[in-house]
Amino acid sequence: MTGFTAGDAALADLVALRRALHAHPEVGLDLPRTQAAVLTALDGLGLEITTGDGLTSVTAVLRGGRPGPVVLLRSDMDALPVLEATGLPFAAANGAMHACGHDLHMAGLVGAARLLAARRAQLPGTVVFMFQPGEEGYAGGRLMIEEGVLDAAGERPVAAYAVHVDCVTPKGRAVTRPGPMMSSVSALHIRVTGTGGHAAYPHHGFDPVPVAAEIILATQSFVARRIPVADPAVVSVTRVSSDSAAGNVLAASVSLEANIRALSPATLALVRDELPALAVTLGEAHGCAVDTEYVESYPVTVNDPAETERVLAVLDERYGDRVVRLPFPGMASEDFAYVLEKVPGTLVFLGVRPEDGTSGPMHSDRAVFDDSRLDEHAALLAELAWRRLAGRGAPRPR
Repeated sequence: MTGFTAGDAALADLVALRRALHAHPEVGLDLPRTQAAVLTALDGLGLEITTGDGLTSVTAVLRGGRPGPVVLLRSDMDALPVLEATGLPFAAANGAMHACGHDLHMAGLVGAARLLAARRAQLPGTVVFMFQPGEEGYAGGRLMIEEGVLDAAGERPVAAYAVHVDCVTPKGRAVTRPGPMMSSVSALHIRVTGTGGHAAYPHHGFDPVPVAAEIILATQSFVARRIPVADPAVVSVTRVSSDSAAGNVLAASVSLEANIRALSPATLALVRDELPALAVTLGEAHGCAVDTEYVESYPVTVNDPAETERVLAVLDERYGDRVVRLPFPGMASEDFAYVLEKVPGTLVFLGVRPEDGTSGPMHSDRAVFDDSRLDEHAALLAELAWRRLAGRGAPRPR
């Protein structure tokens, strides 16, 4: 075994698969067309394939010809409800868009499955390929775990890896870090209730609109003054609406939604417990009732330190000075976190920014991903799985 190279994967086939997936994106947990395309792409590889019950997932198990442990490789499958404006010849036209690169993730994982299946006889263990719908806010990773993806091979994986593309990082860079990699995400729903009334006579009632404004401003002060800078949180009020149906009618209620991101359970608990109490107190001071609901979502994405050292050893060999060790975690979230809560592993970002720099940011209608390195994407996933199964890839003694 001399290692996988980019040339091992059939780049043209992977690009064609990616672009077909890009042209027909689907949102959420029910992705029948996407699932069918993945199943077709895996056909003939001799994999043990199962599909989900409550979501259109695909789990494929490759058993090697030599004994060894189990490693899991993961790709997400869903798109975003974004109307594409890239002008690409294969751009989606159905009001959804692969604006986070999940089409490349699927093609890269299919490529890895093909590479590893071609060397099945020498493969020292088993690889589980996890194709997951519903990453964009639907907790598809958690649902697949509940349906048994971690036990698909008959024993738990010893490691799990995922590669996520990034259209704002220069092409060919590999980015990761040990420990917290991405933040948790949760939401706080706030409803401020007053009395409504005539806009000309606000003193006859209790107007919830200025109370909601005070809560919004107080939220920003709360983060700046109650959260330690060394263990940060980001709280953004993302939705505001009232029940007033006319310009001369005072609202009887105002609804707010705050998006909460944190990197530790302690900081998250502080926000979860104290921010609702602050909102209630402000409401009481102005004669308005305040109801809150905290909704927990994805946990912190934590790269296992030992596994990440293994991964970095592989990345250093393949990418040299193009490996970026992040000094700090990011505040975006990722539901691969659910897998990493159960199995030690690592998430790696791979730069695929177009060389002309024309891409918009991730999740935007102008996000453009260079797919000319899909063969390297596939080879990297295959290499990570093989090295871990073979017990190689750990850092050299110093």
